[in-house]
Amino acid sequence: MPVIQSAYLPPFPFRNGHISTLYSGLVRRVENPGQERERIELEDGDFMDLDWSYTPNPVAKKHLAIVLHGLEGNAQRPYVLGAVKAFLDAGYDACALNFRGCSGQTNRLYRSYHSGASDDLERVIKHILATRKYSHIVINGFSLGGNVTLKYLGTHNNIPKEIKAGIAISVPCSLYHSMVALHKAENFLYALKFKKNLIGKLRKKQPHFPDLIHEDDFKRLRLLRDFDDVYTSVAHGYRDGLDYYEKASSLPHLNRIQVPTFILNAANDSFLDEGCYPVTSAEQNNALHLEVPKYGGHVGFYDRNNHYYSESRTIRFVMEKATP
Repeated sequence: MPVIQSAYLPPFPFRNGHISTLYSGLVRRVENPGQERERIELEDGDFMDLDWSYTPNPVAKKHLAIVLHGLEGNAQRPYVLGAVKAFLDAGYDACALNFRGCSGQTNRLYRSYHSGASDDLERVIKHILATRKYSHIVINGFSLGGNVTLKYLGTHNNIPKEIKAGIAISVPCSLYHSMVALHKAENFLYALKFKKNLIGKLRKKQPHFPDLIHEDDFKRLRLLRDFDDVYTSVAHGYRDGLDYYEKASSLPHLNRIQVPTFILNAANDSFLDEGCYPVTSAEQNNALHLEVPKYGGHVGFYDRNNHYYSESRTIRFVMEKATP
């Protein structure tokens, strides 16, 4: 499928990628539509928390959207709640997934979550199919959650027939190229914030795993990418950070995706570099739809009246490709 021509044109201030990113992350507020938490116990002894919202539309009770947050996010972030509300209005229930350790409570294991943790998404989907009666499920991932979505759709065999579509917003499908981008001078403050949050979580784990997390580890965490060498790769079975970037990236697997899938990556997203715009994959795979608006920053597709282009565009794609 050729790259889709984008019609997105935000008001003037939001044509700056950093303004879009910062406004959406720090200023935007979305009222919580109501969430009920469900904790699922995992076979490895850990847990994940799911936050459920239900559409008032009784006709569409068999439709569900699973929404995945980004790095150091959770199910209450404005971009997640905005997507949830858009799905509810469209007649879909919504299950906002909190990755391990992201729901306000430290997870139980040394491992946590990462950009390639599609096995956890698979566990959630199996749980939902075993306990609820949904016939149409779409997966909407943001940033890190977008990579998890694409990797699940591109690497897992026997995708359930109930999965009708995937949507990935501001997705770093090449983790190496995104890492390079995040370490540019213009992204210094973003990288510093991510690193601070990740170190804070690792500090909370340290008393529970003193033989695995040492004080010298924290001294090695000078840059954001050092976290992937010191912790992410070690805790999740990768050789080092570079091995993690290579094996956890969704980019090499996009050609195998068979369900209708939409990728929305802004050209002025400072978190993404050239490898995060999979034009060739979209041209070679009829199931893959790529839109690269000139504007939008990172998860910052501002539109009027607190509705975001990423939300309306997602619903349009779902209605066209996944809703009977």
